[in-house]
Amino acid sequence: MRSEQDPLAGCRILVAISGSIAAVKLPALVSALAQRGAQLRCVLTPSAARLVSPVALASLSRAACHLDEDQWSHRAPRPLHVELAEWAELVLLAPLSATSLARWVQGSGDTLLSSTLLATEAPVLAAAAMNTAMWGAPGVRRNWDQLQAFERVLPLGPAAGLLACDRQGAGRMAEPQQLLLGLETLRLHGWRRDWQGRRLLVSAGPTREWLDPARCLTNPSSGRMGVMLAQAALLRGAEVDLVHGPLNLDPLLLEGLHVHPVESGAAMGQALEQLQPAADAVAMAAAVADHGRAAPELQKLSKQDLLASLSAGWCEVPDLLGQLVARRAAGQRILGFAAHSGDVLPQARAKLLRKGCDLLFANPIDQPQAGFGVNSNEGWLLGPGERELRIQSAGKFAVAHQLISALGALLDPLMLPAEAPREGLAGRRAAADP
Repeated sequence: MRSEQDPLAGCRILVAISGSIAAVKLPALVSALAQRGAQLRCVLTPSAARLVSPVALASLSRAACHLDEDQWSHRAPRPLHVELAEWAELVLLAPLSATSLARWVQGSGDTLLSSTLLATEAPVLAAAAMNTAMWGAPGVRRNWDQLQAFERVLPLGPAAGLLACDRQGAGRMAEPQQLLLGLETLRLHGWRRDWQGRRLLVSAGPTREWLDPARCLTNPSSGRMGVMLAQAALLRGAEVDLVHGPLNLDPLLLEGLHVHPVESGAAMGQALEQLQPAADAVAMAAAVADHGRAAPELQKLSKQDLLASLSAGWCEVPDLLGQLVARRAAGQRILGFAAHSGDVLPQARAKLLRKGCDLLFANPIDQPQAGFGVNSNEGWLLGPGERELRIQSAGKFAVAHQLISALGALLDPLMLPAEAPREGLAGRRAAADP
């Protein structure tokens, strides 16, 4: 739904659709963008127009849907491809077929879509989709490699899975959920992949400490903040390991991540210990239970026995953030999280000193639209030299980009994006090309 915090609300987005069976996913995506308040126009190649209805796209986008035959008209004062190219603030090119990729990379402007891509100076999110063998063909790989060097382009390679041709393998277009996050990334951060060549380890979600087979100690964390951190870093070029407890999220939001599901705090600690040495940075966003049973009951307790058991048999769950800090290698940076009620800052300052992490994001859980189980967040980012930055209320993905920028700046001061986003850390410096 449309929100004042939504970075895509009011944004002029040109949806360019080329000939791949994945095009059938675009009408629902266009509808979702329209509901979020984006201004939309659609362009279809002749092949795409055989797969999805231009009439349906026009109705869903509330604007004309443009085809090749519309490019030149004696009734139009300007060429359509130039008008569309200059109108767009963002371009979503999905799916990107092998043919359209070749035209774009080789500078061919023989279709409305290809000439619009050549003429636009707007950032482009390009999501490839094709048969596995086509994706692996030398010519396609060469064209895709060339596209990586294009300015203002955020390329999304295809995922592996079952394709429409019944083949298993790489070629499936990124899911609409990730396309939406990609568009938000272009709006919030820009197109530069400033985490390219880096590896991030993220923990997310609650843990469960079992009392007996029917009851456990947990919390209402959905895991969204940690998953948004992981996706923000992924879309900025990082390899991301996500260690997560039970999530209350759409599983498609995990696409592209190396996922390691766990349940208890001890299991999460073991996974983090195994993965930490390969990471350049760690974001400990999981809401880990503080205590658990030393020996959970194997049979369900009666109500009376459960009450009696609450007075003994407890143990502390290991301090996972403290362990990460204690064993980190030189140069590894760690972002911790602190969920508090009441006066957040004094508690956060004390935790930062106690834990010894590089950054600590402290967020209130007793404020509306912040903390557990909601899509937005706010708080304070504490860092070196008594730095304290107020993070204003925003969607969790927007907050995630701010935190990823801050963490990246500790790894390399030149990792901050050159293009100023609508929302971000104050006082950003211009960045060198990645």
